Amino acid sequence: MEQLVSSVITGSGSYIPDRVIDNNFFLESTFYDKFGERILKPIQDVIDTLQKITDIKQRRYIADNQVTSDMGYLAAVKAINAAGIDAETLDYIIVAHNFGDLKKDNIRVDLCPTLAARIKHKLKIANPYTVAYDLPFGCPGWIQGVIQADYYIRSGDAKKILVIGAETLSRISDPYDIDSMIFSDGAGAVILEAIESQEQCGLIKHLTRSDTLDEAHFLEMKASNFTDFPDNTLFLKMNGRKLYEYAIKTVPYTLKACLEKAGVPLSQIKKILIHQANAKMDYNIMERLFNLCEESPIPTSIMPMSIDFLGNNSVATIPILYDLVAKGELEGHRFNAGDYLLFASVGAGMNINAFVYRCPTTAV
Repeated sequence: MEQLVSSVITGSGSYIPDRVIDNNFFLESTFYDKFGERILKPIQDVIDTLQKITDIKQRRYIADNQVTSDMGYLAAVKAINAAGIDAETLDYIIVAHNFGDLKKDNIRVDLCPTLAARIKHKLKIANPYTVAYDLPFGCPGWIQGVIQADYYIRSGDAKKILVIGAETLSRISDPYDIDSMIFSDGAGAVILEAIESQEQCGLIKHLTRSDTLDEAHFLEMKASNFTDFPDNTLFLKMNGRKLYEYAIKTVPYTLKACLEKAGVPLSQIKKILIHQANAKMDYNIMERLFNLCEESPIPTSIMPMSIDFLGNNSVATIPILYDLVAKGELEGHRFNAGDYLLFASVGAGMNINAFVYRCPTTAV
């Protein structure tokens, strides 16, 4: 039987900052709307409403002396060790992020050198043919990095690739904007390796779409909601209503199309690892997906959730989630040999992407 070359995750790692920020942290905050008008609703009511919609009770903030590439490096070390490989044998290092290294006292975007180059330097990799580059693609950046890595592996150009998702959203959030309560920091990483097998495993099929005609500015950078802010610093801003409507309308159809492309029915999917910016939105997406695929009921354990204690850490969300489940650190969830998984994300662009993955049935 012909041997198939597959892109298989052989190791994962994550870095979750130690600093826990619960919702009471915001009790002394003063919020303004996008028109610069102060929000007079009692802050406790604001917090309770946000928690009810998003499920966020806690989030993590990076230490004052760290930057995004530090977190990416720490996650990478764990992934490399878990895979049991020599870092010098890596063909590519792909780092998904959106804002570079933001310092505590200076949040100007710092992208030179690239974060991938910085992380390769921290890893002390001397191999000049370990190609390191960055990938800005909104919250779906890590999934897009995995998709690119799969192309390299299937083409025969690479055998081992490190894909990292790392972000520091706490430093790019407007402290006068309610949405600042959603954002958090972290990093996750995986090693993808070329594995020859007689069975179908690893990344099977993927699908990506970008909607920019009317949707490009649903997330964008703007000045603070507080009109007396001391300078013109740009912060991450969301059009929450339009983003929510776009996601629940478009993501389910995209996931269904990805499953059809892979030839894997929804009934065979054991876990759906989806980007988490809003728990209510994710549950709505799942309900619509299952209705589209004429499947019911929705298995209670199909969608692992981390948003309640980690918040929205952008490109880091899914690789962290994968690592927690893979290492048995998320109660009630585990991956089993032969399981089909669906990875999916939506975010700035607007971009949506997904891939179907099958866990190998034999050790790799």
